[in-house]
Amino acid sequence: MARIPPLSAEDLKARNVDLSFIGADFHELPNSIPTLAYKPEILKASGALWAAIMQQGTVDKGLKWMVGYLASMSAGCQYCSAHTATGANGNGVSAEKLEAIWDYETSPLFSDAERAAFRLAQNAGQVPNAVTDENFTDLRQHFSNEDLVEIISVIALYGFFNRWNDTIGTELESSPRQFAQQHLSGHGWHIGQHE
Repeated sequence: MARIPPLSAEDLKARNVDLSFIGADFHELPNSIPTLAYKPEILKASGALWAAIMQQGTVDKGLKWMVGYLASMSAGCQYCSAHTATGANGNGVSAEKLEAIWDYETSPLFSDAERAAFRLAQNAGQVPNAVTDENFTDLRQHFSNEDLVEIISVIALYGFFNRWNDTIGTELESSPRQFAQQHLSGHGWHIGQHE
């Protein structure tokens, strides 16, 4: 059970909470939203940041969701890991590819550009941060500075959501839970405190 109870649908309506930034990327309202909504200005700002990073830009959306997944798993957030993997699948990434993602260095399912982005995500998701100059040497072979800002923004965004959801113990919704149980358990995903 979440350490801060989510606001009800009636409470959200009474507070005039704008959920338009959610879009079609989620099958159901993430339970992090009704807890952030206690402070509508924080929800609005984080929602606008999420939309600017995840719904806009030139970097492939599937790649951004996979970067979010690897950063979240590296940080240990099972909630965000389930959501980002489900989001990747909803943005054209096959379940087979997600099941193989921790073998990205050797699997033929991944390109060299994806490998470079995944190394960055995995290293940046750790505490302390393990990113190296070599990571950027590899990244520059595939991505412009604008692309790199976009990719790093995904990692930083999920750093916020990883801390939020793990601190609160946000309850994981049924759609991402089912997807994660079916496709991510083989690489260490478990529901943990997000029951």
